Amino acid sequence: MGQYYNSQKSRGFSRGGGRGRGGRSNYGRFSGNTIHESFFIKKADEIIEEEAYVSEMKFETLDINAVLKQNILKKGYTNPTPIQDKAIIPALQGKDVVGVAKTGSGKTAAFLIPIINKILANPSEKALIIVPTRELAVQISVELKSLAQGTSINSVVCIGGTGLGPQIKSLRYPHNFIIATPGRIKDLIERRAASMQNVKYVVLDEVDRMFDMGFGKDVAFLVDKVPTPRQNFFFSATLSSNIEQLFAKYLVNPIKIDIKTTDGINTIEQDIVRIPKAVKKIDILHDLLIKEGFNKVLVFGRTKHGVKDTHQELVNRGFKADSIHGNKTQAQRQKSLNAFKENKVNILVATDVAARGIDVMDITHVINFDIPATKEDYTHRIGRTGRANKKGTALTFVE
Repeated sequence: MGQYYNSQKSRGFSRGGGRGRGGRSNYGRFSGNTIHESFFIKKADEIIEEEAYVSEMKFETLDINAVLKQNILKKGYTNPTPIQDKAIIPALQGKDVVGVAKTGSGKTAAFLIPIINKILANPSEKALIIVPTRELAVQISVELKSLAQGTSINSVVCIGGTGLGPQIKSLRYPHNFIIATPGRIKDLIERRAASMQNVKYVVLDEVDRMFDMGFGKDVAFLVDKVPTPRQNFFFSATLSSNIEQLFAKYLVNPIKIDIKTTDGINTIEQDIVRIPKAVKKIDILHDLLIKEGFNKVLVFGRTKHGVKDTHQELVNRGFKADSIHGNKTQAQRQKSLNAFKENKVNILVATDVAARGIDVMDITHVINFDIPATKEDYTHRIGRTGRANKKGTALTFVE
């Protein structure tokens, strides 16, 4: 394995070296890692064209608010995805919903459509949507605005990386939705700037990622703050004992939906790139990126400082690259993400913040410049490629 790398020196560019310039000292192996390298090697399955999903429900005949239905059809939604097909009608009936589905399955509309419809009928009601990353919060906000266009529904996005003051001010005005990351909304509640009064709907999206990021206690704190009775929508790509305990504590006779999809890591060619002792990782990355077929590449690093340095070194070497990490404001992160989506840059270097909530199509390669801390992080990282029934490639650097 490791056939993707050859020892040819990169031509026509200056090489970085030493600390902060692509040297080994900043990018060494994560000492806490216990994942055997064989875990990163797997051949992709042959892609088999699936029969089109035949939904039981149709948006055009759905008994919902006329403006909401018009917005749905205007977006080009005609046939629901499997999770929308199985979740929307029970949700409209007031049932709690548990959805096990991966990013890209259409789950955002699966919870937004019934909640918007209910709030249009009862404008004093509110919804709290809790997500693991700023990027996912922004993505949901955009979807909400398009679905609620032409209605009186308003929303507030409460996330880190942006000013606290404007969010406090926005929360003073009428709003029906709060879309938030756990730490920021917990802070706002403790400051008494955010009220859970009249919150009738709670959405936990990508619960497994929130637990991975250490937000388990914050999530429980937030759900406890919302008065009962309420309707709950809990979504996760994977289930663990902690998550199942959370669901058991808060959900009442939920409808459980488990969407099996081939749009996952089975379509991804996985391999390692072994790092010779005498060669810097940044030089191997360079040699990979100039190869044919590396058209749209997501590079993962472990730390924000390492990501920043890797990005800068790639730019110095003439690559069209950008980065997303914790030292950037939300506006800067969104600008970098948009540049990657719009192909203004073809390389995005990121910490694990980009592993969830980023919906970018046609990523040809995911490169783990640093080994992920957990197997779950690895799965989330490489899931950014091999989507929409296309093959992708994931490469992991191993020293």
